[in-house]
Parts: sequence; C-alpha cells; structure tokens
Amino acid sequence: MNLFDRLESETRAERETMRQIPLVRAAIDGTIERDTYIAYLVQAYHHVRHTVPLMMWCGAHLGHERAWVQPLLGEYIAEETGHEHWILDDIRACGEDADALVAQGPNAATELMVAYAYDGIRRHNPMHFFGMVYALEGTSTALALEAADGIRKALALKPSALRYLRSHGAVDQEHVRFFENLVNRVEDADDREAIVHAGGMFVRLFGDVLRSVPVQACRAAA
Repeated sequence: MNLFDRLESETRAERETMRQIPLVRAAIDGTIERDTYIAYLVQAYHHVRHTVPLMMWCGAHLGHERAWVQPLLGEYIAEETGHEHWILDDIRACGEDADALVAQGPNAATELMVAYAYDGIRRHNPMHFFGMVYALEGTSTALALEAADGIRKALALKPSALRYLRSHGAVDQEHVRFFENLVNRVEDADDREAIVHAGGMFVRLFGDVLRSVPVQACRAAA
C-alpha cells in the first residue's frame, strides 16, 4: 500500500465524522447563521496565516537527506502566499471589521493545532508538516465547495464573501494530487511513520477547531 492510500485508510473513520460536526452540517445543509460563518472565517485566518511560516520552518529542518523536498515546498509556498488575506476580504465583504475580529485571537483548539504543527517539526520530524497538509487540504477539499454552496444559499452572500472557501476547494483539488505524488516518493521509514502519525493527529485537531466554532440555533433550510 502506498503512503497516500495508507493515510486515507487510517484516517477514514475520523474523516467521515467531519460531516457530522455541527458547523459543517449547518454549512452543507444551508442552515448556517451569519455570525457562525464569520466565526469560522476568524478561526480559518488564525491557522491559514501560519501556513507559509510552517513551510519555511519545515524547509529549514529538512537536512540534506531530504533535499528533494525543498523545491516542492517552494511550489507550495508560491501558491499559498497571501491566502489569509482572502479570508480577511471575505469577512469585510460580510460587512464586518476583520482587523478587530482577528485581533481577539484564536480559539484554544486553533492555537493548539498550530502549536502542535510547529512543535512536531522541531521536536519530532520535519516531515510531520505533511500530516497537516493532508488534514487541512485532503480532508477539507471534498467539503469546501459543498459548504460554500450551502452558505451562499443560507445567507444570500455575494461571491466576494466566499472567495476563501471556493478557492480553497478548487485549488486544493490540485494540491491533493500534488501531495499524493509527493508523499508516495517518501522512502525513509521514519519519515513515513511521522507523516501517518501526524496525519491522524491533525485530522482530530482540525475537527476540534471546527467544533470550537459556536453554532447558533439554525434557521430552516430554504
């Protein structure tokens, strides 16, 4: 079994439960409230803004034996730079003060997930980072566009208020294929185990981030 298929197999149960998280369910069903969507965007900002710094942190710890990963990380960095600004723009398009909202800081679950990402690279194995890529791109891609459709239906938002989710879903479909090819090239047994372990942990941690967003009493689906 290649490494990507192993990741899919060993995280299947956790990934399947994501659709039942209240936030995800409300988004897909088109019953989400505006304040809930904005609260989600705030948490998304607080982890997405660390994506490029984490890639750089990973690259700085790879060592010569993983030099082949460096140019692939460079491609990731080029594509991921600035995505946190899409989120701020979405918040503003909803009529909110994005700077004031994100200044309140992340929920505990978001802070813990980000801290685990940095710590795993430093303390455990730099390839740990790709477990986070798997969880945030691989597990959410299938839901992002579906959720965006439900949110638009529920809140009658303009496309300018859904840029992050829509772009996230479309772009990450290609990222998943890129990621699959990358991890299937990993031969070192310790690196492979680090990615699988981190993948399982990040699926759980990302689920906790989504659960941490308070879901108000939902409106009836239109």
